[in-house]
Amino acid sequence: MKKLDRRQWLRTAGMGSALTLLSSPAALAGNMPLKDPYRPLGQKVDDLVRLSSNENPYGPSPKVRKALTEAFDLACRYPFGYEQKLREALSEKHGVPADHIMIAAGSTEGLKVTGMVYGGDGEVIAAEPTYLSLLNYAEDVGGYIHMVPVDDQMGHDLEEMEKRITAKTGLVFVCNPNNPTGTLLPAQKMRDFCHSVSNKTMVFADEAYFDYITEPDYPSMVELVKEGANVIVSRTFSKVFGLAGIRIGYLIARPDIIDRLQSLRMAGPSVLAIFAALEALKDKEFYQYSLDQNMQGKKVIYQALKDLNLEYVPSHSNFVFFHSGQEIGKLNAAMRQEGVLVGRPFPPFTDWCRISTGTVEETEKFAMALKKVMKA
Repeated sequence: MKKLDRRQWLRTAGMGSALTLLSSPAALAGNMPLKDPYRPLGQKVDDLVRLSSNENPYGPSPKVRKALTEAFDLACRYPFGYEQKLREALSEKHGVPADHIMIAAGSTEGLKVTGMVYGGDGEVIAAEPTYLSLLNYAEDVGGYIHMVPVDDQMGHDLEEMEKRITAKTGLVFVCNPNNPTGTLLPAQKMRDFCHSVSNKTMVFADEAYFDYITEPDYPSMVELVKEGANVIVSRTFSKVFGLAGIRIGYLIARPDIIDRLQSLRMAGPSVLAIFAALEALKDKEFYQYSLDQNMQGKKVIYQALKDLNLEYVPSHSNFVFFHSGQEIGKLNAAMRQEGVLVGRPFPPFTDWCRISTGTVEETEKFAMALKKVMKA
């Protein structure tokens, strides 16, 4: 009897067809084909619309799903033998040598390692509110966090942040575009700030939402890394590429900085994550589709907020921060009753709400639910 290879066995056992279904762009609830190849597969485990975590519901793309299923044959191997291939692809993308890149299990792993290395024996300066992973880890290992309130436009107060720098400052954290406010710093102001501050201490530029920036020729702080500055840049595959559940991201910095961070890396990526990321980088069509759908989703949200006369911050990301006028815990509970999950509290703005774009249909459901809740 002819010996079956693994893929043939999966097909014989009926599992191959299941994998094919999962990787097929036509797979969806009800099994009715759609013209849109990126229609999400109906991932919900309950009836809730999840607009609370800034995820891209359209990913992974069909091409990435195919790469994932094919990579299962390598799941028995440790991932370090495949990381260099991804580093080389990212090296080409960003124009830096491969030794300037650390692959991580989501950019969050990179943030946490950086917080431990540069925040543990000193101070970290950051905006309030902003993304907290790096700050929490720095505080957990003994660092002191200087939170500088955002300005009246909900943007970073860079002048005040720079004033807070002392000899004890180990790192200045800048999330740009900022999470949760969605604001974007003026390009030259951002570059000048990072250049100036990097002469005094380490700068961390969190660029998780960089792909959503529409301003022409907006600079990544990778430019300063190329100049040898004390700058660390983080990027992620969780947002526009739709790989939040795969957990893969990366840091870009000088090799001596990368070596220091790499030594404390906690987990690193899986083999499947590496091959998913490699394919995602090549899938330009899905990348543009994600950006286009995000713009449509924001339009729906903006219109709903205008209809209700609610103040909001124009967003450079895949979420919108708006003034609900209600304590967020109360609003969360009311929206959940309508089947929609919205963002958590972001002190001190406890009556503001962050809403992710989701699919256009999901944002339309949010709009209807919000109108009902606000008029109750």
